[in-house]
Amino acid sequence: MTAAAQPLVRRVLLPFAFAYVLSYLYRTVNAVIAPDLVARFALSPAQLGLLTSAYFLTFAAFQLPLGLLLDRFGPRRTDAALLLVAAAGAFLFAAAGDASTLALGRALIGLGVSGCLMSGIKANVLWFPAQRLPAMNGWMFFAGGIGMVTATVPVELALKITDWRIVFLLLGMLTLAAAVVIARVVPEHAHATDVEPFSDQLRGLGEVFRKRAFWDIAIASTTVQATNMAIQGLWAGPWLRDVAGLSRDAAAAHLLAMALATMAGFLLWGNLAARLARHGVSSSRVMAAGMGAFLGVQLLLALGWSGAPALLWTAFGVFGTASSLVYAILSRRFPAAQAGRVITALNALVFTWAFLAQWGFGAIIERWPASVGHYHPDGFRAAFAAFLAVQVFGYTWMLHGWRDASRSP
Repeated sequence: MTAAAQPLVRRVLLPFAFAYVLSYLYRTVNAVIAPDLVARFALSPAQLGLLTSAYFLTFAAFQLPLGLLLDRFGPRRTDAALLLVAAAGAFLFAAAGDASTLALGRALIGLGVSGCLMSGIKANVLWFPAQRLPAMNGWMFFAGGIGMVTATVPVELALKITDWRIVFLLLGMLTLAAAVVIARVVPEHAHATDVEPFSDQLRGLGEVFRKRAFWDIAIASTTVQATNMAIQGLWAGPWLRDVAGLSRDAAAAHLLAMALATMAGFLLWGNLAARLARHGVSSSRVMAAGMGAFLGVQLLLALGWSGAPALLWTAFGVFGTASSLVYAILSRRFPAAQAGRVITALNALVFTWAFLAQWGFGAIIERWPASVGHYHPDGFRAAFAAFLAVQVFGYTWMLHGWRDASRSP
């Protein structure tokens, strides 16, 4: 990294990365505190999945408005304002006395952090050259991995000296701090705001959804990313306990290993794509290879293989991050002024499917009889098989679309 780029990294990348650490921590923390929530509120698998996925529902619902806000008001003002909503949701979650209030708090958190990653990517598009986007976005995703790591063993250790309510109070205070940092530290780019009429913005959003190039990649990326998030954010923990037979501490350690592998994967794919591009290998090919390996890992889970859970979930973390390259790929296929709308259009699909996947995974598991506090392994196998089938369809669609595009004159 050049000396000239370092101030931009400190003032642009790092503030948004800090916010994304919190966003990912919120997303995955329920995988660790799930036993506490189930014990306190007597939640069924479907209820636990619905409660946790409320984050994804509001996150997804706000993505299209978010794209318009990012292109009109810029990432600094948009993300700082939204983080205040996330802090309010964390405080409500901490004070909840019933499952409905928990779900409302979780929904507010999802809405409030819905702009963290997209704001960072939009800022990268504005401030860094196009050839650096895969690497810079990779560092943003790496920050998310830090949040995932924090949501494993560190949270489990915190629960030994306090409870989940205090954890969320602390998260709320950190979220307020992130809003202040972004508002005061991030500079305003000369082209951060869009002065085109709102009607033209909406037409630009419609153009995104009408393009074949968007859908060729969106279906595969949506199903792969969303299933990855749904499983890492909740169901990996119960699988380690009920299928692999691990204790709570051992399960947290395995979740930590997966989170570390995820962090490494974000850096691996972003920097690998940047390096291979100099040798004529496209980011699309790199992403397709990683996604294919990720489908193979899920096939093992669907077949019920649990002989080496640490290796299995480490591979899950590394290969599950390959689809993060899609944001850099799509950003280069549309004008920079539309970048916010393009990446949030994709994110709306991703988080809508993540909501359905996290809830649906629990609904499938619930169809098998469960003993006290434990879910049936056959339920996990069926759930993995169902969502793998959807991903295979999206992956096949993507490859056929690219083949047809390469044959076009």
